[in-house]
Amino acid sequence: MVLVISLILALVPLLGVVWIIFFGTLTTVDGLFMSLILLSMSAILGLNALYEFRKRMQGSSPGAAPAKVKTSGGLVQKGRVESVEFYESNVGQPNKSIVRLTQPSNSSQMLVFEGDLRNALPVGQRVQIAFRKKSGINELLEVSYS
Repeated sequence: MVLVISLILALVPLLGVVWIIFFGTLTTVDGLFMSLILLSMSAILGLNALYEFRKRMQGSSPGAAPAKVKTSGGLVQKGRVESVEFYESNVGQPNKSIVRLTQPSNSSQMLVFEGDLRNALPVGQRVQIAFRKKSGINELLEVSYS
């Protein structure tokens, strides 16, 4: 649906450029700048349509399950997100997020990740996290929601 809307919205500014050329106002300053603005809008929406088309061709359509990431040497952890606490570090040090996952057997596990994961891991959501160790801290690779 986003692909169709992007294509339609990319064509509308092109119709405006055709209108400007047809009525002969392209040689005026107003016509020149209006056509440049319309062409820029069309290019942005056309690139969005191209991105959506490529994403759909790779098999990750909006309703499909996320593709599996091949994590050579990576770790996978499942559970329900109990809490995500973010800590800003000193200058030169990476910021950290402490994530607590609850397993179905009511056991809890705490993981430390680099960066701010408050938006990536909503509290109460069941997730499958793929991550790898990077200089002593876990680096998030993929999150799958279930």
